[in-house]
Amino acid sequence: MKKILFSAYSLEVGGIETALVTLLKNINNKYEITLVLEKNEGIFTKDIPENIKIITYKPNNNKNKLVRKMNNFIKQQMFKIKYKNKFDYSVCYATYSFPASFCARVASQNNILWVHNDYMNFYENNIMKYKEFFNKLKVNEYKKIIFVSENDRKIFLGQFKDLSEKCKVCNNLVDYQKIINLSKEEVSDYDFKENTITFINLGRHDEKQKKLNRIIEATKRLNNEGYIFKVIFVGNGQDTEDIMKKAEGVNNIEFLGSKKNPYPYLKNSDCLILSSDFEGYPVVFLESMILEKPIIATDVSDSKEAIDKKYGIVVPKTIEGIYNGMKDFLDHGFSVQKFDPKVYNDKILNNLEEIFK
Repeated sequence: MKKILFSAYSLEVGGIETALVTLLKNINNKYEITLVLEKNEGIFTKDIPENIKIITYKPNNNKNKLVRKMNNFIKQQMFKIKYKNKFDYSVCYATYSFPASFCARVASQNNILWVHNDYMNFYENNIMKYKEFFNKLKVNEYKKIIFVSENDRKIFLGQFKDLSEKCKVCNNLVDYQKIINLSKEEVSDYDFKENTITFINLGRHDEKQKKLNRIIEATKRLNNEGYIFKVIFVGNGQDTEDIMKKAEGVNNIEFLGSKKNPYPYLKNSDCLILSSDFEGYPVVFLESMILEKPIIATDVSDSKEAIDKKYGIVVPKTIEGIYNGMKDFLDHGFSVQKFDPKVYNDKILNNLEEIFK
């Protein structure tokens, strides 16, 4: 049985973490897996299969630069002594984590970097910062670079053309049976009105990326035009307080906080709204498609190819775009195609076999 090391940051709620847990559940019986975490904590900890070994590699954060460097040098050497080239494959799954990148590069000669986001947009189209980020990850040392969307691969190759042979696309797996089963639980802390359309936003509250203010401003405008509907935000994050302040006085917006099981809220809502400036491949797209919920999404990732005219609509990354999408749904509604998650997953599992063959 092949040995694979996955390195990540933590197991808190998030798209990367959800995708990681689903991936591990699907392949843990085929491979001997070790998971390295910078922080061994989070609500998904108990979802990791029991046969997966979890170790912690946490960098020293001492304020004294010299002490910090010495301690981290010792940690690195100890990790190398114990794990250098001990695995058939190693994967840095949390793209943004430099400690995770170090662990993956050390643990196997067949090392893989998984890219989950559009980092060009994250760095506000600053090419120098984009290239600095990937160079700091030592992207040239990886044998393979896996992107969760074709859009992210194209952006990367615009700056790293010489790495094209290493680059592949593999979408995230989805635990569709779990989503369907969990969606059947009752919601006790929110009253979904049968004759009132409810929009839902699911995810982390990071205004730089998620641009939730677009939803708030579009809601205010539609309220002024006399439309009756609800908007619920399920999730939290560093900008929750600021976002809630912007929504003060808007009675049809409610913040429900982070939920271990968000699926009943999605199932009981009428339409998902994703207002982001950039994404990798949003797991929430798949969750909505499985539960047959229409999607209003900004033009991020592979949304035009994956969503538009099939599972919802794609709109410009503006307040006007979100406003028009919501108005269109309120006026006409959207019909969605039937999504087959098994066919979707089977294709990805075949891709994974190629990656780890």
